[in-house]
Amino acid sequence: MELVTARLRIDALRPDDAAALFACRADPAVARYQGWRPADVAAAREFIAAQPPEPVHGWFQRAIRLREDGRLVGDLGLNLPEDAEASVEFGISIAPAGQGRGYADEAVRAVFDQVFGSWGRHRVHASVDPRNLACMALLRGLGMRQEAHHRESLWLRGEWVDDVVFALLAREWQATERHRG
Repeated sequence: MELVTARLRIDALRPDDAAALFACRADPAVARYQGWRPADVAAAREFIAAQPPEPVHGWFQRAIRLREDGRLVGDLGLNLPEDAEASVEFGISIAPAGQGRGYADEAVRAVFDQVFGSWGRHRVHASVDPRNLACMALLRGLGMRQEAHHRESLWLRGEWVDDVVFALLAREWQATERHRG
């Protein structure tokens, strides 16, 4: 899966992305809301080596890079169920230096076009810690609706945290994109 937008390219993580992936995922501002945080660059390298070159069923991770120079600015994970009728889950991380520039919005819009377009999926969803206000705003801005708020349902980084679930249907995305266009 390779997607190209006005400013970004979403493609496979490469071995030379390990240091940048580690720097992003180990940053306390990012790691606070993520389930996976590499212990070191070697762990990031191992994670990258384990990623499939093409989308497969289950979780896989993709790089989010700037088109102009290929620099890694984040990563995006997708959980693609084998059952074509099941909901696709996604998650996104943007390095602090790239936050606030619309990269997450641009990347997720491209992924939604793929998920609802050529993949023909019916629904996407995401889980987010409600303290992550930027992510909550991103999901709402994409037209996603909040479907659940599970109180202290996850043990993460030594504390119980809430989990908020957002979702979007293909027909809702198509209506939103027609309206935007």
